[in-house]
Amino acid sequence: MFLKRKLAPKKVFQCKIHHENNEAPMFLAENVKLLLPNLLNRPIVIVCIGTDRSTGDSLGPLVGTKLSERTSFPFKVYGTLDDPVHAMNLDEKLKMIKKNHPNAFIIGIDACLGRLNHVGMISVGEGPVKPGAGVNKELPPVGDIHMTGIVNVSGFMEYFVLQNTRLSIVMKMATLIANSLVIVARHFSQYQLSSGLQKDDLYNIQ
Repeated sequence: MFLKRKLAPKKVFQCKIHHENNEAPMFLAENVKLLLPNLLNRPIVIVCIGTDRSTGDSLGPLVGTKLSERTSFPFKVYGTLDDPVHAMNLDEKLKMIKKNHPNAFIIGIDACLGRLNHVGMISVGEGPVKPGAGVNKELPPVGDIHMTGIVNVSGFMEYFVLQNTRLSIVMKMATLIANSLVIVARHFSQYQLSSGLQKDDLYNIQ
């Protein structure tokens, strides 16, 4: 009798690094690049989830704002401080993105809560980000890959914890994530879209 050998499930790729690590920008950029498709075939869309009404939940909009202020950044960005993508409009925004970019490869960015010793860590991984999971909300998943930052501790009064997260750590993590995505864009700009990045702009990361 022929017996089929049970195959082990494919392990989902994920990596993380602390935002204070000096190698963090390049580390995140290299791992994002590993997960990207052929950019000649699919455009890249970055969806930054969160709201400016909560300090801890403002990580996504801060990243989106930093990227949107770079006029030569080649990837389409949704979710900024002025026009956030959050729980109340997420379904509507995702439908619009699907309509406007039907073949897009989406990078989902969001804040999350975690263990005390993981606060300050930024993760890159396969699969979507699951917004609202940390505060027990059921929202649609976002992204082909995700970047998340652990901004505070989970486990008790999550809404209160998010609202009382230090802005300092959120700003530092947002700057790091934005810088790593600029490095990714710089790497692919030579054959990406015709609106390639300017060399001076790429090296003047803020």
